[in-house]
Amino acid sequence: MIEFERVNVHYGKNHVLKDVTVNVGAGEVVSLIGANAAGKTTTLRTALGLKAASSGTLRFAGEEITPLSTHQRVNRGLVLVPEGRQVFVKFTVLENLLMGAYHRTDRNHAAAELDQVFDMFPRLHERRAQKAGSMSGGEQQMLAIARGLMAKPKCLLLDEPTLGLAPIIVEEIAHIVRRLAQSGMTILLAEQNAAMALASAGRAYVLESGSISLQGASEELRQSDAIKSLYLGN
Repeated sequence: MIEFERVNVHYGKNHVLKDVTVNVGAGEVVSLIGANAAGKTTTLRTALGLKAASSGTLRFAGEEITPLSTHQRVNRGLVLVPEGRQVFVKFTVLENLLMGAYHRTDRNHAAAELDQVFDMFPRLHERRAQKAGSMSGGEQQMLAIARGLMAKPKCLLLDEPTLGLAPIIVEEIAHIVRRLAQSGMTILLAEQNAAMALASAGRAYVLESGSISLQGASEELRQSDAIKSLYLGN
């Protein structure tokens, strides 16, 4: 569904992504784990065209998207749920959700997706008239994911969805990711929380200083001494 082939990204003279090759198949959940500043967010921003690649090729659904703008990539079904949630704090829950469908040509007929989102996030249905800025961090994260789903993604890019959340909320977000996976959603999940990421994805890549250092099935990586030592605290 989405492919990075030897992608390099620079911020000025700083070489942030170094020959990154990542593949996510249709209906697959793949995690991208690594420490802070490893390049996870840059990878997702580059996928969406928010950051230009210095070299390399990006493909989505078999089509090269390297020259496409961000809105063209979104229109093709590539959707980012950004780090830090970035909800519209002065808008209600319902208004935030409708903003997720704003780019769609059929946005006036988004009732089916709205029903699905409220089914998955009953708390959002209860608080649909509440201002997003008055919600807890966990509720805002649910809203950010739900807003992304309103865009009818073919591939969902989740950037640090558990960052700064209490353990009980982390498990709730993990449950949502697993439920999306069961529905057949294609997901690329960037996470510092390696335990959550490996439990939620079938495969994973490890980013270190902008390079892929390890990759493989999540269960195999979970048993790796390096992963245990660096990311799982074992």
